[in-house]
Amino acid sequence: MRVIAAVLAIVLVAASPAAHVDDLGWLAGDWASEADGRWTEESWTAPRGGVMLGHSRSGRGEELREYEFIRIAADGDGVIAYIAMPQGGAPVAFRLVRQEVSSAIFENPAHDYPQRIAYVRDGDTLTATISAIDGSKPRRWTYRRR
Repeated sequence: MRVIAAVLAIVLVAASPAAHVDDLGWLAGDWASEADGRWTEESWTAPRGGVMLGHSRSGRGEELREYEFIRIAADGDGVIAYIAMPQGGAPVAFRLVRQEVSSAIFENPAHDYPQRIAYVRDGDTLTATISAIDGSKPRRWTYRRR
């Protein structure tokens, strides 16, 4: 009986449709967070041509402290990946490991930090969380649509 259940689980996973960049269209838009003189902005284009392009910047007052160029696209194996270029540096890819109607989790266990990037959208609120692979050391941003 356990063998049948295991085979059925494998068949169901194999039959699940693969995620497409279009499934992450809920992330598109201009998002901003401000608190205690610090600000962070993140913008994403709508999916087109199998890619979403984004950028993020943060600072305090009028001073820019960090920026990042980002894209979401299929990697060489066809798996959707979040590819970040912090401070314009070398790209680091995080593979999509879970996706629902308005949430997504990307992971790269080989990266130092972060190893997990999660997004959840609820109406005009977008929450982004980075953490270690086990969820420890979380940093969270709550954005509002601009």
